[in-house]
Amino acid sequence: MTRYGLLVLPSANRVYAQSSVDLTRAELDIFGRSVLGGRIGELGAATIGGACYVTFEADGLDARDAALLGNLSSAYALFEFVGDLLRPVELRRLDRYDDDLITIQKYVGKTNEQFTKLLLNVTLLASAWAGELLERRFRVLDPLCGRGTTLNQAIMYGFDAAGVDRDQKDFEAYQAFITTWLKRKRVKHRVLESGPVRRERKVVGRRLRVELAPSKEEQKAGGIQLLDVVNADTTRSGEFFRPETFDLVVADAPYGVQHGSRTAEQGLARDPLALLTAAAPVWARLLRPGGAVGISWNTNVARREDAAQPLAEAGLTVVDAEPYLGLRHRVDQSIVRDILVARKPA
Repeated sequence: MTRYGLLVLPSANRVYAQSSVDLTRAELDIFGRSVLGGRIGELGAATIGGACYVTFEADGLDARDAALLGNLSSAYALFEFVGDLLRPVELRRLDRYDDDLITIQKYVGKTNEQFTKLLLNVTLLASAWAGELLERRFRVLDPLCGRGTTLNQAIMYGFDAAGVDRDQKDFEAYQAFITTWLKRKRVKHRVLESGPVRRERKVVGRRLRVELAPSKEEQKAGGIQLLDVVNADTTRSGEFFRPETFDLVVADAPYGVQHGSRTAEQGLARDPLALLTAAAPVWARLLRPGGAVGISWNTNVARREDAAQPLAEAGLTVVDAEPYLGLRHRVDQSIVRDILVARKPA
């Protein structure tokens, strides 16, 4: 067995950095069980030269294994232990665009980018297509997309991304950001739709649909991605997207602290369970058989078993085993965040 050390990516968020080692171990364990044939073992942590590493053993990593591990949310660099020395292992990430697509937006309440990537990863790895991470163009829906952090990460991976959010200011802010970014970075793109959506002469939402590709060569070869964002209530997502057309549904649920959560019937509520109860059946219908849902939420306002119930009642199978139970971590004094992942039976 060969011993490896994964150098953990530094985080600008001090609290998240304190949790990053435990979260990296859990994520690495999920990668190992889902796409590396269970070949990763002896997970631990070490401080080497003043830097923090997550350590593990594996029966030799090939180029494909390293390409998979390159997408770990907190992976900065990977080394093989050779005696007292560290030998670099090349990590090739899926990233198709410059990283400022992920990092440039700054606003109050923005979800940590590393956590967003973690949430997307562990959801994808629970799906029927986990082994196709490097080849498949997944179709991802964030039904509570806010200003698009999850959408941007999906785009970065080369996936198709769709989002729904009822806040008009957030929709307009994301629309302004992404259209400006695409132009400034000279990304090949075409706006298919931008403006109000009308049904029976009534405005039922607003929509932005964009085709994009990282290069002219990719565009000609058919490597075109679709970004589709709707300004509407999440419980109406089925009015804008066809059933069983998404591989993944990924959402960072409102934490019920500052902004609360909203449903069409109840308006603002501190309890995110009302949102999950109303929306989970809608989200489940949009998911393909074999797909997965990943939801993060504040455990201080909803217990895990209570948050899982709406997903189960929507016909999804909640993943309630290690290492998915090792993703709970503190965000601040009022928020302890966890992740629920559930599969739609194939």
